[in-house]
Amino acid sequence: MNPDDILQGLQKGFRVTLGAASTLAETIQDTQRREETLARLRTDPNGLAEDLAAKGEVTEQEARTFLDNLIAQRPGGSAWGGATSSGPASAAPNGAPVAPPDLEADLKDLTDQISAMRAELERLRQEGN
Repeated sequence: MNPDDILQGLQKGFRVTLGAASTLAETIQDTQRREETLARLRTDPNGLAEDLAAKGEVTEQEARTFLDNLIAQRPGGSAWGGATSSGPASAAPNGAPVAPPDLEADLKDLTDQISAMRAELERLRQEGN
């Protein structure tokens, strides 16, 4: 199976889930619409899934737009300090985003703290036996 097919299947499943959640929120108080949706589920589940995927795609785009606007309104105009909402300020040779130096230092510090805690837990387990 092609990895792109798997990714597309996962993305479609995500969008169907978003669409279903959105539809559920809309129909929870509208009994007529809920009955129509349930009837369609019984008679045309594939068509309903396609519609839910399309609705989920729209919901996903709206959420992305909302978050982009929210990030753009932050002081400095971005979530990463020097990066814009269109992407990071720089990328590694493999195309992965590179974190700003201060964030990178914080991550290293936290990683070191976690390693120290793991070592301490292991030491305490050894002493307990």
